[in-house]
Amino acid sequence: MTAGPLNPQIDTSKPHPARVYDWLLGGKDNYPVDQTVGEKLPPEARANAARNRAFMHRASAWLAHRGVDQFLDVGTGIPTSPNLHQIVQAIMPTARIVYADNDPIVLRHAEALLVSSPEGATDYIHADVRKPELILERARELLDFDRPIALSLIALMHFLPDDQDPYGITRTLVDALPSGSYLVLSHGTADQHPELRAETEAAYKKGAIALRMRTHSEVEPFFDGLDLIAPGLVPAAEWYQEEPAPENERSGFYVGVARVK
Repeated sequence: MTAGPLNPQIDTSKPHPARVYDWLLGGKDNYPVDQTVGEKLPPEARANAARNRAFMHRASAWLAHRGVDQFLDVGTGIPTSPNLHQIVQAIMPTARIVYADNDPIVLRHAEALLVSSPEGATDYIHADVRKPELILERARELLDFDRPIALSLIALMHFLPDDQDPYGITRTLVDALPSGSYLVLSHGTADQHPELRAETEAAYKKGAIALRMRTHSEVEPFFDGLDLIAPGLVPAAEWYQEEPAPENERSGFYVGVARVK
């Protein structure tokens, strides 16, 4: 299932956050305009992207071990193995995963995202997070909204400026989830890298990509009304549930997992 044009054109004249992130992770599905943005970012950006993705792996695995078998991953990005469904279905083969993104290059790779375990299911929605109601409508075709769902918003909301209501969008998505669901969120910050803030913002601004890094107190409202799971809202390398602990390094992301009451 897809939302929007079935064959939207990939605009290689403008950088896209998903393709810049792919470049930071060492992927090949990006273009010179994306590479230009990535090369202007501080060298630490690549390590921060890797730490952020490692958090996603840990959080998704922890939820699957707790019996969560439905996931809605908005802003999934270009497939990078292992993908969320590979992590989850290795633990819970019957799990169902819905991916959503607005970059046409991700749509082009949708078939790779749809390779589910035989017992489970995956699907892809081509849609923008700024249209949360559309994402929810389409997700209901595969996911059962009467049972717990893990909503994954990884490295996404810092690309929404304040005037695009990122808190309201998140609330719309979370409010549709039943009790016992979870929000898994990571968000860009300069709190631990204040000396790199100007360089990072300038790189994205030059690429005409909106970027709104937020402080700890500005990320906290995304979890309003939810029960944050220990260790709470912390830098990416500090969130883990089982040993061995990740190496404790400075991070460009705050991360958290919270339960819907």
